[in-house]
Amino acid sequence: MTSLPDFGSVKALVAGDIMLDRYWFGDAERISPEAPVPVVEVNTIETRAGGAANVAANLTALGAQCRLISILGKDEAGEELAGICQKANIECDFVYDPSTATTSKLRVVSRNQQLLRADFENNPVDSSVDKCLDHFQNAIDQFDVVVLSDYGKGSLAQVESMITIAVDANKPVVIDPKGSDFSRYRNASYITPNQKEFEAVAGVAANDDEFAQKAFSLVNELLLENLLVTRSGQGMSVFRRDGSKLHSPANAREVYDVSGAGDTVVAVVAACVGAGVVDKAMLEIANAAAGIVVRKLGTAVAARQELEQVLAGIAT
Repeated sequence: MTSLPDFGSVKALVAGDIMLDRYWFGDAERISPEAPVPVVEVNTIETRAGGAANVAANLTALGAQCRLISILGKDEAGEELAGICQKANIECDFVYDPSTATTSKLRVVSRNQQLLRADFENNPVDSSVDKCLDHFQNAIDQFDVVVLSDYGKGSLAQVESMITIAVDANKPVVIDPKGSDFSRYRNASYITPNQKEFEAVAGVAANDDEFAQKAFSLVNELLLENLLVTRSGQGMSVFRRDGSKLHSPANAREVYDVSGAGDTVVAVVAACVGAGVVDKAMLEIANAAAGIVVRKLGTAVAARQELEQVLAGIAT
């Protein structure tokens, strides 16, 4: 049985794009007379931390200490998101940008089915990104591990500089990547793309041997220490610079919602790296955590107690 490490002494510095996830739940019993769309009678409204804030929430749920650096607008959504982060015991180090709106996503859900998602976003100005970099550099020596959560919203426009700062300080860097250009993540300790993201960069593989060949090629090209690919029903695989690889098969679980599962995986990897657990146990813990959150609707965390039960073979 894989045991869960004590993450209480792990100090993680998280930087990246944060967002407010809004959920409107209700019943859809009729079609609108104005257009061929369902009418949802909203009866429950929930707000949750998304993006890098969800990574930070997952870290604190595991018992780790966490500081979050990001950019917020001076608006209602920003105030609400900051409050959610504080309640999750996340140490917040925000740059408030009056010229931008806090990124938010509104999902309308009926009977566990998402009917609509509306996004509200715009990129921060360069001066706010520069301030984030200054905060990052000033904080780096206080932490054991760095997490960079890239959702392509602009907060990590200087990600190369952040990686350089972390590497120079001998801090491992775990990155949840975005887009089809992974060259900006050169020299990272871990990057954690899902299979679709990996294939967008490396190409589709015909079999496992070709998949491994493409993975090791990317590791060598980008001078990565490790490449961790989440492969849905096939589990997770790690490909290392020394030519070795690890694999953990997926846990068979009913899937309700995969949104935010990548945040949970990167949080577990960072916590394990900070605790010095970088063998197959790390993959098994990450797999178990992902299995927990995909059974929950919407952005969610895997609490330590839930993980302990799953790892002990107790159904949750």
